[in-house]
Amino acid sequence: MSIPARISNDLPFLTSVRRDLHAHPELGFEEERTSDIVAKLLDEAGIQVHRGLGGTGVVGTLQIGNGTRRIGLRADMDALAMPETADRPYKSSVPGKMHACGHDGHTVMLLGAARYLAETRSFSGTVHFIFQPAEEGRGGAKRMVEEGLFKQFPCDAVYGLHNMPGLAVDEIAVVKGPQLASSDSWRVTFRGVGTHGAKPHLGRDPITAAATFLSSLQTIVGRVVDPLQPAVVSACSLQAGNPKALNVIPDIVEIGGTARAYSPEVRDQLEAEIGRLAQGTAAMFGISVDYEFERRIPPVVNDADATVRALGAAQAVFGEKVRTSFPPSTAGDDFAFFGQNAPGCYVWLGNGPAVDGALHHNTAYDFNDEALGYGAAYWVSLVERELKAEA
Repeated sequence: MSIPARISNDLPFLTSVRRDLHAHPELGFEEERTSDIVAKLLDEAGIQVHRGLGGTGVVGTLQIGNGTRRIGLRADMDALAMPETADRPYKSSVPGKMHACGHDGHTVMLLGAARYLAETRSFSGTVHFIFQPAEEGRGGAKRMVEEGLFKQFPCDAVYGLHNMPGLAVDEIAVVKGPQLASSDSWRVTFRGVGTHGAKPHLGRDPITAAATFLSSLQTIVGRVVDPLQPAVVSACSLQAGNPKALNVIPDIVEIGGTARAYSPEVRDQLEAEIGRLAQGTAAMFGISVDYEFERRIPPVVNDADATVRALGAAQAVFGEKVRTSFPPSTAGDDFAFFGQNAPGCYVWLGNGPAVDGALHHNTAYDFNDEALGYGAAYWVSLVERELKAEA
């Protein structure tokens, strides 16, 4: 493995920053303290700092030499609204908030790379260090784009990185094509006619309609979508009636869930088919229905050329420990909005074993500090190879 000595020497400091961020988690669009620390460290390194995109977003720009190519490197900064149960010295000090997905580590790895590159200056071109707020479902990437990220900081390519429990810290996965699914929400409201539970014939029962709809829902993936095209449709919320009134058939049943796909065509198909089932069920039971499908996050699909560049950078650091085959995730990441504005590549960095089952979004999760040097070294390798200085 190849971790530059300057990065290795910086690891005690980077570890302390990572643990400080872990102890002080902030939710999306609330990352005031985190963005203050990021901006301060970038400024101290001599990197031009721009604040305010996406509210709490920070972009650091480092231009060296006369190279014309411009690339963006993205790290997310936000935490999750959930408690931390594991007892560690740097445990979250904020009740009900924790870094359960490793964004504290992502932030610090990019800071480590920025500090190194500002000191060594061994490239020619422009790199934008993009510290994004609100990745966890609050729309930070989309907001940064809408507020002019790529107009103010044009990129010929943009790159993302996420830790992956289960991969060793000296492993990385770089794979072209789909990496993460689209993440969309849907809501179905069946409107019947409430009545006495002992006299169902006098009303129109939305609960029975909802049961029929839910039992039919999985036929979309099982019988409508091409079996060779991955997709997920899940009902995740069901609201109906009152448990203290078990002799009342309610007027309304509300159902909500998520839909996931890797291609625009299947995404369209899921939206249409959920609606078709809802409308058909309502017609069958003689009730009305409201249907909403909210397109939240597109799929993350790695550009072929950007993936080749990322692969070369990864091989320079990880050697034979680079995986070029790795299953895509059905989770979502709004890095997808960046990838819609420039060719992109999103890679998976090993986070070591999932101790005590501590996977992403688990109350016992923690970012593995042993991965900090590898992640920072990957970013450095990517910049120095893609923005190669004239000999």
